[in-house]
Amino acid sequence: MTSLLRRTLLLLAVAGSVDLGLCLAQVPAAPEVCQNLRRHGQQEESASCFEKLSRRQDAYLRAEGFWGLKQYDQANESFRLAVAQIGSKPVERVRWGLLLHERFNNSEAVDLFQEALKQDPTNAQAYLGLALVSAQGFDSRAEEYAQRALALDPKLVEVHELLANLALENARPEDAVVEADKALALSNDATNAMAVRAGVDVLADRTSSAEQWFQRIRAVNPHDGQGYALVASYLVLNRRYEEGVAYYRKAIEADGQLSAARSQLGINLMRLGQEEEPLRLLEESYNNGQRDPATVNSLRLLDSYKNFVTYRDTTTVLRLRKNEADLLRPYFDAELHKAMAAYEKKYQMHLADPVQLEVYPDHEDFAVRTMGMPGLGALGVTFNNVVAMDSPSGRKPGDFNWGSTLWHELSHVYILAATHDRVPRWFTEGLAVHEEGQVTSEWGDRLTPEILIAIRDKKLLPVAKMDQGFIFPEYPSQVIVSYFEAGSICDFIQQRWGGDKLLDMVHSFASLKTTPQVIQADLRMSPPEFDKIYGAWLEQRFGAQAGNFDRWHKELKDLAALAKQNQNDAVIKAAPDVIRLYPEYVGDANAYEFLATAKLATGDSAGAVKILAAYEKIGGESPKVLMKLASLEEESGHLQEAAETLERINYIYPEEDGLHQRLGNLWMLQRNYVGAIREYTAVLALNPLDKASAEFNLARAYYAAGQREKAEESVLLALETAPGFRPAQKLLVEIKSDESKRKDKSKPD
Repeated sequence: MTSLLRRTLLLLAVAGSVDLGLCLAQVPAAPEVCQNLRRHGQQEESASCFEKLSRRQDAYLRAEGFWGLKQYDQANESFRLAVAQIGSKPVERVRWGLLLHERFNNSEAVDLFQEALKQDPTNAQAYLGLALVSAQGFDSRAEEYAQRALALDPKLVEVHELLANLALENARPEDAVVEADKALALSNDATNAMAVRAGVDVLADRTSSAEQWFQRIRAVNPHDGQGYALVASYLVLNRRYEEGVAYYRKAIEADGQLSAARSQLGINLMRLGQEEEPLRLLEESYNNGQRDPATVNSLRLLDSYKNFVTYRDTTTVLRLRKNEADLLRPYFDAELHKAMAAYEKKYQMHLADPVQLEVYPDHEDFAVRTMGMPGLGALGVTFNNVVAMDSPSGRKPGDFNWGSTLWHELSHVYILAATHDRVPRWFTEGLAVHEEGQVTSEWGDRLTPEILIAIRDKKLLPVAKMDQGFIFPEYPSQVIVSYFEAGSICDFIQQRWGGDKLLDMVHSFASLKTTPQVIQADLRMSPPEFDKIYGAWLEQRFGAQAGNFDRWHKELKDLAALAKQNQNDAVIKAAPDVIRLYPEYVGDANAYEFLATAKLATGDSAGAVKILAAYEKIGGESPKVLMKLASLEEESGHLQEAAETLERINYIYPEEDGLHQRLGNLWMLQRNYVGAIREYTAVLALNPLDKASAEFNLARAYYAAGQREKAEESVLLALETAPGFRPAQKLLVEIKSDESKRKDKSKPD
């Protein structure tokens, strides 16, 4: 039977013009026949078709049959046999690769696509496979591979659908419409293209227009849930999580076999702070063969919740790992409430629901929360009112400032609520970075070497295309660069127009204006005009440093060599110029540390304090360096400065050895008894070897603060540990004596 006759009979059968059973009797089972039946919702007939394929002698056809029946192990083995045969065809490797891609094995899938291209360099389907894998990882090569496939086969519908999907994910709805329409012009059955068109409308809040596209999808296949799932993914990508959840529910209502959609529903309910329903959904997905990393790791994360403790009040929910909860709770709880109070005042709004903050000491647990989300910072992530972030103990000391991360993520909570989740990624990230610097200049976004190189090489994006730098980065450091650029744009807007202008922009985004429309309406200029004046401002601030980057890099290497050789006089002479060339550099092997070390070696303690204080002010966050600065400040009698330096370390690495004891002592000397109580409590939370002294110090702080009952409780605990501890005995006598005096005074004459 000719392929034309086979296709004609199939189309007639699907349309109902001939009996399907007669059609299948006339048409030998073939992969495209079975796939078309499934595409059109003919579930029983497609299952029968695939079952026939699974009994064919040809290993490749058996593989297609098993795949269609979702017998993945048998399909994999049959593909293996087919490819091992002499004369195997590229299509067999491509199809096997697509099976592996579907079953979460992208590395071997890529190998198979590459093997197919070695057999046939003009194989468009192989390039499509590479594009699909890259797209799943938000790799910018996805579009490149898709364009190669299109050049080889301009009528390949799936490529146009993929390009439409990539464009919409990359915040280019106009391009998405163009590519989706090309797919629809080639095939009336291009349901993924219809879903993209629906997604464009949903994101623009054109729900009635979107429903018309869903009706077209249902006309092709009444059981199609993939279209709803695709739209759900667009909503999640744009931080519209509750709407995404609603569309994932529609997906599994339409097709209860969509385990991937069921898993994503569970994951996104987890992101919104739920546990019971996500556990059920994820277990169902896993038991139905959905064994992708997101599903497996989310189940493990839910299981790990038994190791956490949760604290609640009327406005917050704080979840901490049990083994560090006593240490971290006072710091995180206080900062969370402080940030919320500040943002309520600044953004002129009150949150309807409590904020849930989850703190993960295991970075892999935190990573599960961000899985499948592009362009997110590696430290924290926000899902509406739920914030997940690393614990200080989960990062290398000095790599992470939990305080600035908390303020960053809390800004998202308020801006997402204020805009009903309609804010573009670049603005909410930029405003959050800007807000960090508003808390303290030391938390301002760091001008890292990658950023300076991007400025030098003019790699910054136009404001109208800023979202693309977060989602499909074109070079390795573009996400980092995009955070800096977005934050500095907000800095520039505040400096030129005032802070109220940023709030005006928030309201404009809430009214569904696009970035170009907001720039025009609120700043009274076109995006290209804005790019020009922002570029000039950035050049004035950082142009010289960018232009001198290569010189700075060479001189820093030379300085490091001098420091290694202990040539202190030479270091003292050369370091100031290195700092002048790039003062914001406070990373590893920085000129500030080299210069301070050299000054100490030559007896200039005051000079070392001055240079380390400059390091601190510009944002240096090495706990070891700051501890050294605090020691020098204390030795020189500057106790307030020493305490403030140690306080900074609490925001960076509160587990630093000796930090809390030293800071508690300094606060006691300055009669900051509240601070001393907090620090001595932290000493106890770290389970010190000398528990008696730790309890005694806490008792002293309580007593000095007038909290006699707590002081007595702590001093008794000290004596319980060390009954012969004389200072504790003396303090207990003093407490009891004071108590007797107060009782005597209260007696009537």
